[in-house]
Amino acid sequence: MNIMDFNVKKLAADAGTFLSRAVQFTEEKLGQAEKTELDAHLENLLSKAECTKIWTEKIMKQTEVLLQPNPNARIEEFVYEKLDRKAPSRINNPELLGQYMIDAGTEFGPGTAYGNALIKCGETQKRIGTADRELIQTSALNFLTPLRNFIEGDYKTIAKERKLLQNKRLDLDAAKTRLKKAKAAETRNSSEQELRITQSEFDRQAEITRLLLEGISSTHAHHLRCLNDFVEAQMTYYAQCYQYMLDLQKQLGSFPSNYLSNNNQTSVAPVPSVLPNAIGSSAMASTSGLVITSPSNLSDLKECSGSRKARVLYDYDAANSTELSLLADEVITVFSVVGMDSDWLMGERGNQKGKVPITYLELLN
Repeated sequence: MNIMDFNVKKLAADAGTFLSRAVQFTEEKLGQAEKTELDAHLENLLSKAECTKIWTEKIMKQTEVLLQPNPNARIEEFVYEKLDRKAPSRINNPELLGQYMIDAGTEFGPGTAYGNALIKCGETQKRIGTADRELIQTSALNFLTPLRNFIEGDYKTIAKERKLLQNKRLDLDAAKTRLKKAKAAETRNSSEQELRITQSEFDRQAEITRLLLEGISSTHAHHLRCLNDFVEAQMTYYAQCYQYMLDLQKQLGSFPSNYLSNNNQTSVAPVPSVLPNAIGSSAMASTSGLVITSPSNLSDLKECSGSRKARVLYDYDAANSTELSLLADEVITVFSVVGMDSDWLMGERGNQKGKVPITYLELLN
């Protein structure tokens, strides 16, 4: 029975406190009651903490978007994290693209120029995918986790103490209001005692809150170290990707970089960017029984009235009805036509005839 009485009295006291705070808060909003202002230093600390929380959340969320653009995947990872379970490993976009390229190159034939290039590109994409996975793991551990710990840990504690400070401030101002309204000596003495108690509690809570808020500077220093780790992880990732692509470019050095862009409707023949070096290289000129299509060979062909055989270097899709589509490694007949652009020859395969770009041909002896 005594315990029940104690609980009833406690509930009544809590209800009274809540009502007193609500009245004080409402009167302050209506301009009917005075409000104790926090000192400037504490206000600056509160503002700095709020600013830190807002920007930390924005940076954290956008970093997650950067590392994992797929929103569905982010939601799945969030659910597994809340369930304290490890998310299943999934293939990422570069790895998936790389696998598609390798499969396509294998089906087209590793011995063909296009198939071989696809396989090399696919292997490089898979390496980039691995580097991407390492970047995500490193960034999540060294950058995102500390930011999340601040939001879900330190700042929640600050917010809790800040709310408690607000309540203590309302109690203090309510006590001041009651003291002003007290007329009887007994009531005044009771109000003065209540004011001393609420003032002491407010000062104590303000000090606790201030000590917590001063830790924001340490938080900034910690986040700076984490930011350096994130930059280093990105630097390693981009350096790896650059090296992978540099190696791939060297492997594909003998392939034209734009021979697939055959939708040009003008009469200018597509010229591979590596052609000048390729023409001058002894490696290409040393092929037994073959003569690389050089300016001198082409001028000889244009000067003669007859035709010659030529082997096709790369696949070529005709841009219009005046051109002839080509397949790598096939042999066709070529000859010059008076008035035709110097970058083109007339090609013939059986009863099919059309313009062909000279940069895709090797003239045979």
